[in-house]
Amino acid sequence: MKENWSINLELEEYVQDRDLLVQDALQAIEDTELGCYVNLAVAENHGHPDAYLLPAIQAQFGEKLQVRFIDQCGCGGYVYRVLKVAL
Repeated sequence: MKENWSINLELEEYVQDRDLLVQDALQAIEDTELGCYVNLAVAENHGHPDAYLLPAIQAQFGEKLQVRFIDQCGCGGYVYRVLKVAL
């Protein structure tokens, strides 16, 4: 399990495969310790993550998380902070 950390989901493999991006984002959340957060840096080419990533996060974790949009990067990507508040 990891404490506060970040995962780069802007690499070419994620640019090419949105399903892989979602899968690895969900796994990163799973790998984060209770009471800690993971920053998800998400590639821009799939559109705004509110449309595809947030529904997947909510479907898997429900009310166990606090998700906060941090910023849109200068490179065009998006950053979300996901805090694990319950098991």
